[in-house]
Amino acid sequence: MSDQPDLFAPDVPDLQAKGLSPAYPDRAKWGTVPTLRAWQAAALQKYRDDDPKDFLAVATPGAGKTSFALTVASDLLNRRVVDKLIVVAPTEHLKTQWAEAAERVGIALDPDYSTRQGRASADFTGVALTYAGVAVNPTALRLRTERARTLVILDEIHHAGDALSWGESVREAFEPARRRLALTGTPFRSDANPIPFVKYEPDGTGALQSRADYSYGYGQALADGIVRPVIFMSYSGEMNWRTSAGDEISARLGAELTRDMAGQALRTALDPNGAWIPTVLRAADHRLTEVRRHVPDAGGLVIANDQAHAREYAKMIEAVSGEKPVVVLSDEPGSSARIADFSAGQQRWMVAVRMVSEGVDVPRLAVGVYATATGTPLFFAQAIGRFVRARTRGETASVFLPSLPHLLDYAATMEKERNHALRIDQATPDESQLIEAAQRTETEPDALLEDHWAALGSEADFDRVVFDGGSFGQQALPGSEDELEYLGLPGLLEPEQVTALLRDRQAQQVRRTSTAPAAAGPSTHQRLRDLRKELNGLVAAWHHRTNTPHAVIHSELRSATGGPPSAAAEEDALRERIDLIRHWAVSGRDSRR
Repeated sequence: MSDQPDLFAPDVPDLQAKGLSPAYPDRAKWGTVPTLRAWQAAALQKYRDDDPKDFLAVATPGAGKTSFALTVASDLLNRRVVDKLIVVAPTEHLKTQWAEAAERVGIALDPDYSTRQGRASADFTGVALTYAGVAVNPTALRLRTERARTLVILDEIHHAGDALSWGESVREAFEPARRRLALTGTPFRSDANPIPFVKYEPDGTGALQSRADYSYGYGQALADGIVRPVIFMSYSGEMNWRTSAGDEISARLGAELTRDMAGQALRTALDPNGAWIPTVLRAADHRLTEVRRHVPDAGGLVIANDQAHAREYAKMIEAVSGEKPVVVLSDEPGSSARIADFSAGQQRWMVAVRMVSEGVDVPRLAVGVYATATGTPLFFAQAIGRFVRARTRGETASVFLPSLPHLLDYAATMEKERNHALRIDQATPDESQLIEAAQRTETEPDALLEDHWAALGSEADFDRVVFDGGSFGQQALPGSEDELEYLGLPGLLEPEQVTALLRDRQAQQVRRTSTAPAAAGPSTHQRLRDLRKELNGLVAAWHHRTNTPHAVIHSELRSATGGPPSAAAEEDALRERIDLIRHWAVSGRDSRR
């Protein structure tokens, strides 16, 4: 080790001696913190004490992993422990963010480096690549790593397990590195792909469990005021769809269903032609308006399932809010600029598919809609991590969810720390099984791959609020007083104030329900739901008889009777459409004429 002066060590005792809050300093630019937060100082001290070749830091999104890593890099470079730096990130956009953050602390990184070009310019101290870029030519990177004393920063290290080839490439390329610093802010993957350079220890149950060298969880960061509390607004509703076998199914979103049926119900909810997603987007925009009363630049993000859905959702948001949202469809040139412009701007909404789900820093995001069928704990944590980055105390985040048991469980256990477990009591798989496992990513249920599936209709209703591990509220109609009271929570609240207000809202809702006069028959909501269900069934039968698309039939009925789409139609209009399609069935009228 070098005998040169210790550049950063004085910060650690100095910070502790001054008694500064663990949240100090307040929100700084991405990757730049002039004075270390308490957890960063403690992690740096542990790094200096252990003097390790490999170090894994697990810290919740928004806590400042990048600043910690660049502090370590600056320290090692200044003390000549290393001469060069390589940063590996999940996406092209994050490569650029790393380069910009490093520049602000005096480290020049080349985010455009490719192994095909050989050497980088001497103006750069290092390069930034993606995990996919490493896999292109790991041998070339190994030679680069060997030529100089190199520090490798592996950002979101779990991506090295996305495919067997990626993990092997990372190990091949960076095995000769002088130092390796691995970072992650989310639960590790749930598959059995080992992650390179991560330590595993027996957990006493026949498995190997990953071990972090330093951990700083969401619960700790929330208590320290570094991250925002997240209020989860869950929505359920009745779903109607036709299976690939031609069976027409009706089920409630979130009810006890088989895995396939649950996946089909979720697909139905996310279908742009139904009523569920427009209702939820309208509620989310209402919530964003309320938040912006207290936080004028607050923004919203919709995480869509695919590009087609993203485009349709953007149209719905524009119709509701009167403002065209920013749409980010893929990790391509121009996307990073749109995200950066949104981050620095005042626009209300951004709609994206996947690239904004991890690592992207947009601190003003305060309202989210989780409108994707990807439901792994890893992806969920990545997505929610976009909303927890605090700027000032009192800011809260609100995320709208499908009311599915596994998502509600993730929401209720955000503070739970998860490690990567590898089973060691199973038979050794053969090569073909390993290849299949490596190519199988943690994404949608198998049901989402079916052909000939079709959504027939959906409705949404407010289900509950999940906050700080607790559940508040009960079912309410969209637009009702009960729903609006939850949507109208102030945008600036301390966590204990959120809990108190949620309890108060719940008590008011229960009192209204218990004191409401007994209804002589089904409620308005029940009658409308039954009529829509009956109409959808008749439309499906007419479709089978005439082979006319469902949407065309609904359009002709609406044209003949007037009024809005069935999801918003009044009772008389629905009855008139039911009578009309029954008349078609009796008279033999061909709707295609």
